[in-house]
Amino acid sequence: MAKRAAPEVNAGSMADIAFLLLIFFLVTTTIETDRGISRKLPPIPEENIEPPIIKQKNIFTVIVNRDNQLLVEDELMQLPNLRQAAVEFLDNGGGIGEEACDYCQGPRDPGSSDNPEKAIISLVNDRKTEYRTYISVQNELVAAYNQLRNREAQRLYGMDFLEMESRYNDPSFRGDKETLKERIDVVQAMYPQKLSEAEPKN
Repeated sequence: MAKRAAPEVNAGSMADIAFLLLIFFLVTTTIETDRGISRKLPPIPEENIEPPIIKQKNIFTVIVNRDNQLLVEDELMQLPNLRQAAVEFLDNGGGIGEEACDYCQGPRDPGSSDNPEKAIISLVNDRKTEYRTYISVQNELVAAYNQLRNREAQRLYGMDFLEMESRYNDPSFRGDKETLKERIDVVQAMYPQKLSEAEPKN
């Protein structure tokens, strides 16, 4: 009796099918991208340049310890109160003469910041601070700047600052981007974001 030949499987089109499946998954898959905290690093300082002298009253110190407790200006503070405390510091306008701030609406306490251009927020974390607390503190401090910028953008241009930024960054926006950028720069100059992070403590 003659042996029957085993039928061969036609695998000629398997490469094409695999290639089509690969293209399908590449086209339809969405890749999650992590978003970080937007920070612009300072330029590398030139040698033999002494750092500017900063008055202590123009520094708003925020310390987060290993137990995730906030120490703001040497006093314990709850996270929900941090934004308002930062707003009051940035908007104080306690300077006189050339350091005066004509758009600040704060109490003009001579013991607090002279004007928003000189006001610096100094943030110090412990190495054991929880990441969630670190991000929450960052969010509250940035929100303080945005609150003041929104107020001035509404007063000057009748539009929220965040809305101006959103329109400027929107590729489909067909308005006058040059004017919008000028307005954004004006408001940012009124309340420049000077957020200094020190080396975490052990």
